[in-house]
Formats: sequence, C-alpha cells, structure tokens
Amino acid sequence: MSLLEVSHIKKHFGDTEVLNDISFSMEEGQAVSIIGSSGSGKTTLLRCLNFLEVPDYGTITVRGEKLFDADNNGKVSEAETRKKRLHFGLVFQSFNLFPQYTALENVMLAPKLAAKENGTWRSRESEIKSEAKRLMEQMGLAERMDNYPHQLSGGQCQRVAIARALALQPDILCFDEPTSALDPELTGEVLKVIRSLAERNTTMIIVTHEMAFAREVADYVIFMDGGHILEQGTPSEVMDNPTRDRTRQFLAGYSR
Repeated sequence: MSLLEVSHIKKHFGDTEVLNDISFSMEEGQAVSIIGSSGSGKTTLLRCLNFLEVPDYGTITVRGEKLFDADNNGKVSEAETRKKRLHFGLVFQSFNLFPQYTALENVMLAPKLAAKENGTWRSRESEIKSEAKRLMEQMGLAERMDNYPHQLSGGQCQRVAIARALALQPDILCFDEPTSALDPELTGEVLKVIRSLAERNTTMIIVTHEMAFAREVADYVIFMDGGHILEQGTPSEVMDNPTRDRTRQFLAGYSR
C-alpha cells in the first residue's frame, strides 16, 4: 500500500480548469519533485492536498485512509478538515511567519494550539518547547530562537517555516517553490536543509523551478502542464529521456 494515493483530482475556478485528472502515488521516505511552467497547476495541487482548496472530483488517500472523496464533499466539518491537514505540512513561498511571535514561538504555535484544543497543553508544554528547540537547532538556527521575523534574513525565515511545518510531525512535507522569494545567495542554504531532510528519508513533495536540485534530490519527478500530468517517472526517465515534446521544450529552457 502506498503512503499517498491521489486519484483523478479535478479542480476548476469558475470556467477555468486548473487541474484535470491528476493521479499519482508515493511511498514513505520518497521525495517527489513537481516541475512545470507557472500556471500549470502545481501550487493548486499542493493546496488541494493540504485541504486549503477543495477539489471538484477525485480522492486523496493517506495510509489507506480516504481523506477526501468528492462524493462526500460538503459533509466534513471544519474540525475534521483541520485533523486531515495534520497529515501534510506545507512550506509556503513567502514564509507566512507571524511577525508578533519569535522564531521559536512560530515553531511552537501549531502544536500549542492543537494541545490546547485537546486539553493537553499543561502536560505537554515542556515537550512541545523542547521539540521546537530541537527543530530550530536542526535548521541551524540555535542562536536565532528569540529573534522576530523582521530580524531574520529571508533564508532564515524560510528555515523557521520548515521547522514549523515539521513541528506537527506530518506524514508528508510539502514545499511550494521554497526558494522563489529568496535572493540567489540565500537559495543555497534552504536547498541544503531540504537536501538534508531527503537524506533522512523525510517524505516530501517539492514544487520547484530549480531543475538541477529536482534531479538531485528527487526519487520521482512529475511534469505538469496546463493542469495535466504529462509525464512522471524517475529523474532519469523524465528529465534525461522525456517522451513528450512539451517536456523537452520546457527542459530546454533551463539548459540554455
């Protein structure tokens, strides 16, 4: 049984078809890179997986549990939706840190709110703070825990965002073009962190425009165009030996 199974997902915004019949699966410990031009549906797919958007059709299954079925659309409470989101951690392009909280408080916030909701905050406060500190140290930010977002570089903010996403121990960590808002010299530090997570067999879906990085870190590559998956397979299959003209055209733009 695959860790994640996405089957026949469709999504429209008004008359615009954004996702059409998206299907793929992934295994635990696998890193999947999703590549494609802007507007190809990559970000919308991540938002559907994280239940920030509701697909019009299809199913999403994690560890054999069907988290989304279009036949039950509209029958799921907000509390149930929040529970389903815990399977996925999402790192946004633009960090989305809360400016009024320190870096450590940003990392602690989601576990803290979850613990308060289920009445375990008092008993788990020390554990949650200790885990947040461990994640900050893992991101190379041990000296920045008490800094506020405006006191951090873009690369540091993105590493805090990664720690925050990991704090809830998601089954799958999702990145939406994690370096697109960074200066080129800061991109390397974030890619280094993602590379280290891949080496630890962290299950990840990475939407990226960094082709060399996608080839290096991914076990599996998905190429999207116009809301469709045109090709999927190993990096060698998709990036070195593509079968579709559109894939070759897209990749040629990055080789110049």
